[in-house]
Amino acid sequence: MKRQVLVISIFCLSYVIGQVTYSIPEEMVRGSLVGNIVQDLGLDVKRLKSGKARIYTGDSVQYMELNRERGVLLIKEKIDREALCRQTTPCALHFQITLESPLELFPVTVEITDINDNAPVFLKEERVFEISESAVIGSKFMLEKAIDPDIGQNGLQRYTLKPSDNFMLKLHTQSDGSKKVEMILQKPLDREKQDHISLILTAEDGGEPQMTGTMRIHVTVLDANDNAPVFSKAIYRASITENSLKGTLVTKVTASDADKGSNGEVTYVIGNSMDSVSKLFHINSEGGVILDGPMDYEKERIYSLDIEAIDQGGLSDSSKIIIDVTDVNDNSPIVNMISASGSVPEDSAQNTVIALISVNDPDSDNNGKVTCVINGNIPFNIKVTSNNFYSLVTDSDLDRERASEYNITVTCSDEGVPSLSSSVTLTLQISDVNDNAPVFERSSYEAYIVENNTPGLSIFTVKARDADWNQNARVSYILEDSSVNGVPVSSYVSVSADSGVIHAVRSFDYEQIKDFQFHVKAQDGGSPPLSSNVTVKIVIQDQNDNPPQVLYPVQTGGSLVAEMVPRSADVGYLVTKVVAVDVDSGQNAWLSYKLQKATDRALFEVGLQNGEIRTIRQVTDKDAVKQRLTVIVEDNGQPSRSATVILNVAVADSFPEVLSEFTDFPHDKEYNDNLTFYLVLALAVVSFLFITCVVVIISVKIYRWRQSRILYHSNLPVIPYYPPRYSDTLGTGTLQHVYNYEVCRTTDSRKSDCKFGRAGSQNVLIMDPSSTGTMQRMQTEKSILDEPDSPLEVRLSW
Repeated sequence: MKRQVLVISIFCLSYVIGQVTYSIPEEMVRGSLVGNIVQDLGLDVKRLKSGKARIYTGDSVQYMELNRERGVLLIKEKIDREALCRQTTPCALHFQITLESPLELFPVTVEITDINDNAPVFLKEERVFEISESAVIGSKFMLEKAIDPDIGQNGLQRYTLKPSDNFMLKLHTQSDGSKKVEMILQKPLDREKQDHISLILTAEDGGEPQMTGTMRIHVTVLDANDNAPVFSKAIYRASITENSLKGTLVTKVTASDADKGSNGEVTYVIGNSMDSVSKLFHINSEGGVILDGPMDYEKERIYSLDIEAIDQGGLSDSSKIIIDVTDVNDNSPIVNMISASGSVPEDSAQNTVIALISVNDPDSDNNGKVTCVINGNIPFNIKVTSNNFYSLVTDSDLDRERASEYNITVTCSDEGVPSLSSSVTLTLQISDVNDNAPVFERSSYEAYIVENNTPGLSIFTVKARDADWNQNARVSYILEDSSVNGVPVSSYVSVSADSGVIHAVRSFDYEQIKDFQFHVKAQDGGSPPLSSNVTVKIVIQDQNDNPPQVLYPVQTGGSLVAEMVPRSADVGYLVTKVVAVDVDSGQNAWLSYKLQKATDRALFEVGLQNGEIRTIRQVTDKDAVKQRLTVIVEDNGQPSRSATVILNVAVADSFPEVLSEFTDFPHDKEYNDNLTFYLVLALAVVSFLFITCVVVIISVKIYRWRQSRILYHSNLPVIPYYPPRYSDTLGTGTLQHVYNYEVCRTTDSRKSDCKFGRAGSQNVLIMDPSSTGTMQRMQTEKSILDEPDSPLEVRLSW
């Protein structure tokens, strides 16, 4: 077997077009080796496997198969060159080998060479001639040609005629390369000597071994007919369109015979022995050539008819009709998708090859010229890569978020009139690339939560969307590291990674923190991941969880503070002011003051909003000196919270009167357990030096006690006296002015006296420790009773 390999490589865009040509004889058995395609194309077997190599033949029969394991072409079906190509030379198979990832195309041509597998055959086994004995020497008698499907040396080569006493053979080479066979009379006939002659015509080819075919010729000798018919032309030419109907007159031939009567009557016959021709045409008695079958320009473009005119005497003449078939645009372009990608990434570069397409139109000239286009408004283009091959490529940037799928319709039209077209549609999926970061629904978030919440409470949800698809659009939420008042924000809130729900980690206290903000990051699942941030502000809403706190008068358990009202006080006299605050906010901090209990409700009232205690009538002598008021302070929360303060008011004009009436105030016997605890703890850790200091302090205390025992034995409280000039200038309820009093005491307390002095620097009077009331501060400007028996002089300051 002779094998010829021609490799031509043409690089176009992102694929390769190569051409390989092989030459093999026909009739090779199935599985025979055609060629090593891997070696001839410069590839390797791994590339054939990974690229899913396959043979594309279009609509033609696939005679070859590709062995990917060995990288060779094998015979798949037995090839008969005569059935495949008839008389066409050269006879070749054309197909393509396609590879994927990347797309590659390799045209392959396999030329089929002829072997001598057909003997020459005559259509008829016998031929009868009736020849007049008067036929002149040189008379011609056309014989039927033999058919040998083989070509070249294996085709028909020569004819022999035996016996050759009366006739000889003459061959004429025609314009189409065939040979016309004529039997020439070389010796006059004599019916009286021999009225019947039998001959054998043998056709021989030139193959090895040589093959032959025979036909018997019977010649009947007739009486004289000395004029043979004569055609008007040696060659007739005609044309017919391929879509002509059956019965169409193709052309008309004429032959004349100089004889008269029956010897001058001419009949016409088609001497062509080819089956296809004899079935397509017939000739009538008038010489008209009639179409009997369908014409197809794509199968046969020229027909040659050998015709013969025979008179009744057996004389004849021959001529030839050449019929040209005219093409009609009766074939639509054949569009085949050789290889196509089902999907392409959205970040593919321009001119990325999507598919390879083959287009074929069997028509000729303009009827076979094809132009292909695609549907508009899509980012793709179609380009011619080689003869009858097109590539579908990207023309601009792709964006899956705008269009995730394209239906690309390729329409191919020829240039015939009217134009015919065919189309094929490719559905292309655009695969996602992580090119979009998550986007929050809002530029910032603000949420509210009521204080004293339960830890783990869901506050609200942040939501981000990612325009990508699948894993690239899977959003996770992350709490960015930051701090609030020096504390990591993660100790305040947490974020669900999947849902974006923000939970409170702790219980919030509005009085400690009123609002805070932090950042939440939304990150997708792409590689590399993309993210975006958003600011979240949490506002703590106040809850009425704090009762009012009384700032004045201060409630202590160690001494008693009393407010003094002179009996000359007018209506509306300001006794004192209850000052309270609420650490809550808003209406939870709006305070109201009410008089809950009083020794004489008709004497005092409390300002609802400012807490001022004033007289509501004129003080009389009948009013008790001791007045006890209970004031309740309420906030405006729901439910409301309150605090209670007890005030002692003395109605008197002089200090001695107040002291005599307050001697029966009960002593507070309660002790502060916490103070005891801390004292014990302090005593446990003191050192020897501290114990020594205690001893010294006790000694000093004993000395002072001896000096001041008379004053302490009286057991009488000192009641503050507010002079008439008192006014609440700042509106806070505390006593802003300072007054000094000088008190002269004797052993007989009823003879003691108190006189008003100038303004001092302090504002609180200290009472007996066993008394009950409010204590702020005491300052003694002078030692009391330096001598044991001297009169007591006390300077008090407010």
